[in-house]
Parts: sequence; C-alpha cells; structure tokens
Amino acid sequence: MASPRPALPGHYHPRLLAAASALNRNDLPRAEPLLRQHLKDDPFDPLAIRMLAELAGRIGRYRDAETLLRRALDIAPDFTAARSNLALVLYRTNRPADAIEELNRVSLEDPDDLGYSNLRAAALGRVGDYDEALEIYRRVLAERPDQPKVWMSYGHLLKTIGRVEDAIAAYRQAIGRRPALGEAWWSLANLKTFRFEEADLAAMEAQLARDDISAEDRFHFDFALGKAREDRGEADAAFAHYSAGNALRRESLPYSAGETRAFVDRSIALATPEFFAQRKGQGYPAPDPIFVVGMPRAGSTLIEQILSSHCAVEGTSELHDIPMLAKDLGPYPGALATMDAGAFRALGEGYLSRTRVHRRTPRPFFIDKLPNNWAHVPLILLALPGAKIINARRHPLGCCFSNFKQHFARGQGFSYALDDMGGYYRDYVRLMAHIDAVQPGRVHRIIYEDMVEDTEGEVRRLLDFCGLPFEPACLSFHETERAVRTASSEQVRQPIYRDGTSAWKPFEAHLGPLVEALGPALTEWRG
Repeated sequence: MASPRPALPGHYHPRLLAAASALNRNDLPRAEPLLRQHLKDDPFDPLAIRMLAELAGRIGRYRDAETLLRRALDIAPDFTAARSNLALVLYRTNRPADAIEELNRVSLEDPDDLGYSNLRAAALGRVGDYDEALEIYRRVLAERPDQPKVWMSYGHLLKTIGRVEDAIAAYRQAIGRRPALGEAWWSLANLKTFRFEEADLAAMEAQLARDDISAEDRFHFDFALGKAREDRGEADAAFAHYSAGNALRRESLPYSAGETRAFVDRSIALATPEFFAQRKGQGYPAPDPIFVVGMPRAGSTLIEQILSSHCAVEGTSELHDIPMLAKDLGPYPGALATMDAGAFRALGEGYLSRTRVHRRTPRPFFIDKLPNNWAHVPLILLALPGAKIINARRHPLGCCFSNFKQHFARGQGFSYALDDMGGYYRDYVRLMAHIDAVQPGRVHRIIYEDMVEDTEGEVRRLLDFCGLPFEPACLSFHETERAVRTASSEQVRQPIYRDGTSAWKPFEAHLGPLVEALGPALTEWRG
C-alpha cells in the first residue's frame, strides 16, 4: 500500500524533531511515545518508521528493527539511509551476506559514503573475503587517512589474518589521530602477546585522568591498563583497573543471574531421558557441524585451531546462528516440547543453510565454536543429531578471572562482575552435567589443563570422538595459517604453553566473591 503523499518529505513534523532530539540524547523513553503517536496519525511516514527502527536496534530488538526498516523501504525504495540501517541490522544479526547485498545497492546510490564502505569491509571480513575487505580499507584510508576508527577496523582485520605487526601499526595510526580513543589502546592490549612501553602507560594514564572522555573510552583504558600492569607483575594495580573497567561496563550492559539460573532449571526439567527417547531419529542427520561449547576463555579457540589443522575440518570461528534460531522459536526452551519431527528437521537444515556462507573450502566438516552454545545443547542434539559436540572446560578460577579481565566486543553480560561470573560458571557446569547423565557419550569434554599436560593424548582422543584419523598437523597447530577472529588469535599461533593455567594466582586475594559464587563448582568442576 502506498503513501498518499511524497515518501520523503522535505521537512520534519515538529513531533519528529522532538523525537530526533530525544534519540540524540539517548532518551529512548521520551522518543518512543512521540514516534508511536506520530505513526498512529501518519502510518506511512518512512522517516518516523526508520527512527523507530533505530530505537529498536539500540535496545537489541533487531528483529523489530528489521521489520520496520523493510516496511520503510516498501514505502520508499530509494530511502538510502534506511537501506544502510537495514544492512547494519543484518550484519549485527549474523547475516553478513545479506548485509553485503543491501550495501551493494547502497553503494550504487551513494558510492562515496565512508560509513557504507567501512560496514561493507567488515561484512566481507565476516564471510572470509579478506582480500576484498583489505582493499576497501586501503582505498578508504588512502583517500581519508584522518579516520581513526577506520584505522582501528583495519587493524582488527589484519589481526584476524595473522599480520600482527601491521595490525599494531594500524592501531598506532588510530591512536595518533585520536589519543583518547580507548578502544584502540585496548585493541593493542587484546593482542595478548603485545607489551606496552612506559610511554604508553603514561599516555593512557593521562587520558584516563581527564574528566571529558566518554564512559566507553574510560572502560577501554581501564582494561588496557589492567593488562599493562599485569604484564609488569603489579597484580593489585592491575586488579584495580580491571575492577573499575568492569563496573563501568556493567552499568550499560545489564545482566540477570536469576534469569540464567531459571533458564538452566527449565532446560534440566525439560531434557529428560524420556524427552530424548520420544524424539529419537528426528532432526537433520548431516554430520557436518562440530560444535565447541563452554565458557569463553576456556580453550575453545585452541581446540578449533587443532581441529582445523586436520585436512577434513574447516574452522569458521564463532557463529551466532544457533542462538538466533532459538530466539525465533518462541518461549524457550519450552518451545522444544511442542515441535514435531518436521520442525526439528527444518531447524537443522536451516542452520546448515545459514552457515554455508562461512564455508570457504570443500572440507566435509566445519567448526562452530560459539562458547555460549552450551545453553543450546538440547536443541543441537535434537535438530542436528549427527553433529559432534565438544565441551571445553578450564579451572573455574583461571577461566572466570580470564573472562573478568577481557572486554568482549559483543559483550558477555555475566563477565563484568565476579559473583555473576561464578554463578554463570556454576549454571554451565550444572546443565552440562545433566546432559552427560541423560545423553551419555554425546558430548566430549576436554579439560584445558589436561590438554596442556598431555597434548598428544588429548588430541588423539578428540580426533577419535570426531571419527577422524590422527594427523601430525594437529599437534603442530600453531603452524596452521588461517584467520582467527577471537581474543586468543595470537596465542594459538604459538606452541601450547602453561602460563594460562596459573595466571589467576597472583590475584587470588581479590577473588573472594568469585569463590563464594562458584560454590560446589569450585571443587566439582571436573565432574
């Protein structure tokens, strides 16, 4: 249905101006009723629809944002800003190929826009088209070298493909153009093998002492300085920075430990032996996926690097498709009880269809190493009964403290407070122990500390579980050339080392809230 007036008027209604002002102040409670009232009076205004989509995106309601943006484009197909917003939503919901398709149209309409080029390069990097992505960054920076965030994005891609020195140079370019850009400093710290110089510490401390930097820059500086102080053996100073950064980040990323606990309770109540027996033989039986689940910072990237060194396995990094599919099912995990055999099969087929864009080789198996998929193991077992599932586990203090000092780009809401972290780890162990009891042998557990002590033995057991013959390349995994998009990208390009098993010990005096929240999981984590 078409609007009875021009799709893109040359002026804003006063109510829209007020809503735009509220959005600029991030006053969403003020903006939303203004936009809804305007759309009640004029449901065909694409400008208002786009603004409401922006509001939905800011609070993480990406499905609503997508629906609204598609409606705006139905009304006004040439609304370039709405199409670029749609591309961003598609990118953030892990559909980079669809985002690229929309950006192809945007670039025809506005080929010189810097933001579109940056998003296109990021989307190309997400699907593995690294050469084209690098070329876009190089072209943009040759024309506009004064863009610190583009330099930073360029550095991220260089890090992913293993060009560490070039990544450092790109981050330095970003810092040179905007010394207060905390994320660029944190990007250097996040290389893990990088060490700051004394001049760097002085520069970061000076920026942190300012009262006019944003909260986002501030917590990035705290995480970076925490890493810098830890590298110098200054545990108390490092913890102070980690603690400050986490507290500030937590203010903008609410997390409910009670919701996680209730979710695990519902999953355990649902996933009984009878529940699985009644659904035996359902789902899509393709053996392609190998899921690596568990806590972040528990060795999942190491496992992926080992497996992707095998000639039959492709590493694709952390894919967010399972959580996206789960979100579409309705009340979850209860919705699993109402699904029939056809629905489970369609779910499995849908997952393989969505993830095909990430596969760049003809290898028969691929890895999805999103750690948070531990919460979706019942779904995976039902929808993809031929898949292999590997549970990466690490000592709770080592694992949880490693999360505490890591700022995650996408945010892991549980990781910004020690008590939340302990509860999350305990719930993870609780659900996985239940799965081991009701579906014995379906999940293979790897203890990180055991992998460090007996690498060959653990690698052989891992390959046996996956039905793969042993290959020596899996032991020299650090020599495998491939893109790695996680925080451990530099560590897995080195031989295995023991430092990670004891890095938490200098901070033990500060970990009381974590110890208390872990409860029995602290001693029973091995199962």
